Amino acid sequence: MSSEVSNTDLIAAAAEARERAHVPFSHFQVGAALETVTGEIIKGCNIENASYGLTLCAERVAIFKAVSDGQREFSALAVVVDTDELTPPCGACRQIIWEFCGDIPVTMANLKGRVETMRMSELLPKAFDAGFLSDS
Repeated sequence: MSSEVSNTDLIAAAAEARERAHVPFSHFQVGAALETVTGEIIKGCNIENASYGLTLCAERVAIFKAVSDGQREFSALAVVVDTDELTPPCGACRQIIWEFCGDIPVTMANLKGRVETMRMSELLPKAFDAGFLSDS
């Protein structure tokens, strides 16, 4: 993580983003905050759709917002939920995080003050990426 943004600030930004979640079906609010290598924080929240397969997780919203704004280098991600157990990113998010962010630290936190940070290589061992694709 860059020295510009503390882990506490990143968690606070994710908690703030969580409040904007659109979750009329699951009522499971998730917030994410992605730090760029320049110290900018890009926030995302989960956004549900009546066609459940079209729902987007907070992590992917933050990453897609950052990429669409021209950001390509990231140093850390925080995810905040209101559960007793910390909630890691889902499988689809892990793949997107790996592809766009690489082996960054991912901090999982809840509203009760529990915090755990893991590197993406721990969350997604033996990750699939463009290195497996061939030109033939």
